Amino acid sequence: MNDIPTGTTEPTSRPARPWYRMEDYVAMGIALLFVLLAGLWATVLRPDNASELAAKHRMTEQQLSQLSKEDGKEREELLKSLKGIESKLAVMPLKDWLGKPGEWKQSPAEAFQKGDKSLVPGILVSFVTLLVVFAAGERIFGNSVYRFAIGFCGLFAIAVLAYLLAGQVTIKYYSLEYALWALLLGLLISNTIGLPDWLRFATKTEFYIKTGLVLLGAEVLLNKLLALGIPGILISWVVTPIVLISTYLFGQYVLKIPSKSLNLVISADMSVCGVSAAVATAAACKAKKEELSLAIGLSLVFTVIMIVVQPLVVKWTGMGEVIGGAWIGGTIDSTGAVAAAGELVGKSAKEAATTIKMIQNILIGVVAFAVAVYWTTFVEPRNEGVRPSAWEIWKRFPRFTLGFIGMSLLLSFLQSQGIEGRSLVSSIVDGATKSIREWLFCLAFVSIGLESNFREYRHMLASGKPLILYLCGQALNLTLSFLMAWLVFTKLFPTVLESLSK
Repeated sequence: MNDIPTGTTEPTSRPARPWYRMEDYVAMGIALLFVLLAGLWATVLRPDNASELAAKHRMTEQQLSQLSKEDGKEREELLKSLKGIESKLAVMPLKDWLGKPGEWKQSPAEAFQKGDKSLVPGILVSFVTLLVVFAAGERIFGNSVYRFAIGFCGLFAIAVLAYLLAGQVTIKYYSLEYALWALLLGLLISNTIGLPDWLRFATKTEFYIKTGLVLLGAEVLLNKLLALGIPGILISWVVTPIVLISTYLFGQYVLKIPSKSLNLVISADMSVCGVSAAVATAAACKAKKEELSLAIGLSLVFTVIMIVVQPLVVKWTGMGEVIGGAWIGGTIDSTGAVAAAGELVGKSAKEAATTIKMIQNILIGVVAFAVAVYWTTFVEPRNEGVRPSAWEIWKRFPRFTLGFIGMSLLLSFLQSQGIEGRSLVSSIVDGATKSIREWLFCLAFVSIGLESNFREYRHMLASGKPLILYLCGQALNLTLSFLMAWLVFTKLFPTVLESLSK
């Protein structure tokens, strides 16, 4: 994991690149560009009576706060009025122009049509936008823009196919999301015909996912942390490091996994938040690409299983929506999968699950920094006999996580600026960056599959130790997350459980 774009080779004598040509900084710049353009466009097109609408919204909120619990009908009317005002303030001019294939039942052609509106223009605009922006990035790196553009056409076509497979109603019902299909399609190509040379120039796994992770910061806002307060922090920030450290130690001293980096990436993937944590951790400990691919593959497979099983367990045991949702949010790896599993339980479960997962996502940067310090201070001196300098820690630290944190802080600040700020954040995220981020993740998963070959996994899977590590770690995660959720909501903060259950 380094700053050299995938598909290129770095000569041993090559001088260090200036900072503005490093992948992490370019990824942060692209993500910031998307956010600024979306925010500027939404600001320019905001309604002329925006100030009046904002004042009316504040007045309606005040009226709502004065109502008693018995005023149910009036409360519903005021809530409906608030939503109507918010929809007028949250201008989303880019939403229809950054589309993706939708749902279909009988024919894939249905995925390109929503009612009387064609989704094809939005898909094409997404394609052109991403092509132009990332081709510019390749130009900054000094790579061939022409070769990248040719390969990107094929890569994007595979991503569209992944969305089509995920959009089929039966497949969608079982929550087999685009990430799984993107990975499987890439693996199918790489393990049959092999990765074609013309496509190789566009398989920029780290570039796509780093940019996507910075954009994810726009969706991980501090108001989510405040929504559950101390209970959410206890569930997300106490259990997660315990599981991460315990799983890593179990892999080292009990299973004796030969590769410490593989052990750590699997442990972080399983305990923190799946792919995002895996990528950040892999960059910090210089994990091999096949190790990252294996960790992500294990995560995706078990995510699909847990989406189906955990909601059933919540219902069968009668643990309640809030406790069940918190349990789901603390254990299922993917944010999208967490929302899907929570939805199967109920509205309160979905809100609790997604909030816990968002709070947990904040740990990405913290974990990456801790791994960089640990790896350069303890692991490499033992392996190489030389203690790296403090500068090496900074070089090893995945700096794109600073973009993730910075983006979260920026949009959290905007979110705190009343209804005007909340509507602007909604315009930026729901109207533009979320769609772009999902496309980037899809392209990254396709790239991971294309760059992976089952022969590379043979020696790692032969002993079964990675699978045992994941299963044991996830068992610990499931147990501790449930115990903490039960303790927090029934013993320490029972009033929070009552308020969230209403």
